[in-house]
Amino acid sequence: MSFTVIIPARFASSRLPGKPLQDICGQPMIQRVHHQAINSGAERVIIATDHADIVNVCRGFGADVVMTASTHRSGSERLAEVVDICRLDDDAVVVNVQGDEPLLPPEVIAQVASNLERFAAPMATLCEPITQFEEVTNPNVVKVVCDEQGFALYFSRAPMPWVRDQFVLSENTFSLRHKQTPPCFRHIGLYAYRAGFLRRYVKLPETALEQLEALEQLRALGHGYRIHVSQVASGIPAGVDTPEDLQRVREWFKTVQD
Repeated sequence: MSFTVIIPARFASSRLPGKPLQDICGQPMIQRVHHQAINSGAERVIIATDHADIVNVCRGFGADVVMTASTHRSGSERLAEVVDICRLDDDAVVVNVQGDEPLLPPEVIAQVASNLERFAAPMATLCEPITQFEEVTNPNVVKVVCDEQGFALYFSRAPMPWVRDQFVLSENTFSLRHKQTPPCFRHIGLYAYRAGFLRRYVKLPETALEQLEALEQLRALGHGYRIHVSQVASGIPAGVDTPEDLQRVREWFKTVQD
């Protein structure tokens, strides 16, 4: 199937400024992400940024890069501008690969694009089981709960679902008495959309829940659009949100290169 990957790359990250240009064993992070996207089988890979330094670096390694406005409040809004700049057809499949996922397997990018074709929803995304309890309470790890058909009910930074008889509160910490069934699922920030839906999405007003959680996908749910969520076909290490995450990824690449 034919699909286009767009990689939003914003310079002004609050937790890690200049994140797309952070060095990972000799290459900027954005180049590592671009490499994975190229290997997914995408017909086209476009980097979308609001910063001239990122444009120059991306052109330096031969990437297709588009300069976008600096006023976008989410990656999806930046994608919608690229959809218009590049005049993509409304039926075109667009995959949003976050610019801070340098370890994202190419086959997973292809998986979410294929899922959009298979299920009746304007958006598709992925998840995986959480195996470490520390991730359940980590607000940087977004959780998702789905219905029986695999459509998202809610996304949150808080622990969910809350298993009443398995969690206890003690000294402001949570503990897990035994293995949770069903498990919590970590949302993987990888989306596929129809280009026409992206054009509609940016015209939707923000919702209160989107603002509270700082999760853009809640805008789609809040306005009645469905999001299909499939369990990822292969394991994915967490992306880079903090300096500690960056160091973890650097250590991983050092191990591979050694």
